[in-house]
Amino acid sequence: MAEELRFPTGLGTSDADTISLLGQDLAADLMGQVGFGELAFWLVAGRRPTSSEVRLFEAVLVALADHGFTPTAIAARLTYLSAPDSLQGALAAGLLGGGSRFLGVTEDCGKFLAAALKDADSDDFDEIARQAIANAKGRIPGLGHPVHKVLDPRTPVLIGIAHEEGLYGRHLRLFEAIGRVHGKNLPLNGAGVCGAALADLGFPVAMLRGFALLARAAGLLGQIAEEQRRPIANQIYLTVDRNAVYEP
Repeated sequence: MAEELRFPTGLGTSDADTISLLGQDLAADLMGQVGFGELAFWLVAGRRPTSSEVRLFEAVLVALADHGFTPTAIAARLTYLSAPDSLQGALAAGLLGGGSRFLGVTEDCGKFLAAALKDADSDDFDEIARQAIANAKGRIPGLGHPVHKVLDPRTPVLIGIAHEEGLYGRHLRLFEAIGRVHGKNLPLNGAGVCGAALADLGFPVAMLRGFALLARAAGLLGQIAEEQRRPIANQIYLTVDRNAVYEP
């Protein structure tokens, strides 16, 4: 007799009558009772978050949702202009632009802080910060912002929520220490603080960019919806096209 195939999952399954998600009855136990942010946390962490964790986590998602006409938003709008029959293509185009300059900073900062803490042999966060800066030999992820030159307005709010909810952990402490000792007039940017906060919530640092993309998906849907109501993508395209200059 052939061996029965098994594909174990702790996420979702369904049969003719029910849908199960995270060991719960989706219709009876989750719908209308669990918010999307709480569910996203639960799906990734494999455990139900506390109300304090949900507050900080959702603040991170809000902080990363939309920043105006960034390259990711422009890519989504231009793709929608080219293929209005493919909303999923426009959304994907924006998400594919999440890299080291836009959206990737959240993950990069979390990884940088986690690596510094892994090698640390004390709880002197200023000293750990100095060593991490010396080892970096270059740009520190999460320092500086192209628009907010003095203070990123998201930073004190996120740190404040972490304090209020008892979730101000080692990654946030180290990131603030880096801000104190790096010696350059650069603010801690909100995307970096998001990475530190997510790491303090216990998420694997390799997953952090996923949360930035999750948040930005909502923002990109907003961008596409506004493009439907008040289109500008054709103007962007024509401005570039009509001013293109051939230079061999």
